[in-house]
Amino acid sequence: MAIDKVRAYFGQWNMEHRILEFGVSSATVDLAAEAVGCEPRRIAKTLSFLLAGAPVLIVAAGDAKISNPKYKAAFGTKAKMLNPEDALRLIGHAVGGVCPFAVCEGVTVYLDVSLKRFDTVFPACGSPNSAIELTIPELETYSGFTSWVDVFQGWE
Repeated sequence: MAIDKVRAYFGQWNMEHRILEFGVSSATVDLAAEAVGCEPRRIAKTLSFLLAGAPVLIVAAGDAKISNPKYKAAFGTKAKMLNPEDALRLIGHAVGGVCPFAVCEGVTVYLDVSLKRFDTVFPACGSPNSAIELTIPELETYSGFTSWVDVFQGWE
């Protein structure tokens, strides 16, 4: 299971105990916020795209929506989300538990500026009933992100 891969991933830093597992689904922003007990905007949702034939993850605030014009300006092409089967195959996590941790080789991770307004956020951990609370510097470190981008809207 993907959560086991994520648990082992965080185990490298003795952080696996910080992973939260819920008896309810956290597969959507609203469900995750309810399970965690925070505002939906503090859920760090991870969306998967195909960019120039390669898988890309963008982590953004729960209240942000992808902006096609911003995406095209940043990446030079229209946003093309992965379907659930391709997300699992190319990223290594099923939709509902996609996260930037313990991903397949060749996945590029970006963080959206919509996250910078928070001290801590809650990304998933590879399953549809998990999360971990991380500071923004921790998210930068453990996601292995390439760069910050500004490709989401509606959160300003």
